[in-house]
Amino acid sequence: MKLARLEGRPEIFYTLQGEGKNLGQPSVFVRTSLCNLHCIWCDTDYTWNWEGTRFEHLFDQRPGYTKYKKSEWIEEISVKDTAELLESYDCKNIVLTGGEPMLQQDELVALCRLLKEKDGRYKIEIETNGTLLPGEDFDRYIDQYNVSPKLSNSNNPEKLRLKPDVLDFFSKSDKAFFKFVIDTETDLAEVQQVISRHSIRKEHVYLMPQGVTPAQLHEKRKWLVEICKAHKYNYTDRLHIHIWGSKRGV
Repeated sequence: MKLARLEGRPEIFYTLQGEGKNLGQPSVFVRTSLCNLHCIWCDTDYTWNWEGTRFEHLFDQRPGYTKYKKSEWIEEISVKDTAELLESYDCKNIVLTGGEPMLQQDELVALCRLLKEKDGRYKIEIETNGTLLPGEDFDRYIDQYNVSPKLSNSNNPEKLRLKPDVLDFFSKSDKAFFKFVIDTETDLAEVQQVISRHSIRKEHVYLMPQGVTPAQLHEKRKWLVEICKAHKYNYTDRLHIHIWGSKRGV
């Protein structure tokens, strides 16, 4: 498996789910490396913004910011060793995140199988950008999909970020919940278009402000909660940002 590297080890950590339906729930996160998109505001850019690529990022404006050397930011680890690390935590809710974890479906199927055969209490969530179709075996082991279709504010072309057949699959799954990252009030029109095209249930929709500081989130929350109230969408914040700031491993 290819996981993100954190201080010389795989980025696996115990914390609270910071976003979406299970906000506040104690969970163990497994952060995979690699992604098939390149969101300009991504706060895990160390999983894809490699040296030699032409992708733009908001952090380009920061003094000293440079792209990442791929070999230094990926931790290769076996499925068995990953499972053993997860079993060392007294927590059965696992969140597979990234990057885009579904790029490694075969490895994650093997990981989920090991965990659930060992202890049937394990619940597996996966955070995905909704561009890759789950295989049958993969779908069998996932208890919840946290699907985050990207809008034009991500700076990805539409042909890359919106895959109709994949979104149709998730819209029909009772296990799938949709989270849209909202940067400005004008983003609502895109959200409603995606929801309408794919018959996504409103009760499965969460709107989240884009921001990497409590101040940014607070400013956007003022108007975003009113949009959620008016259109009967769920609101989700970024709890981890309010507690720890924009830090890794929390």
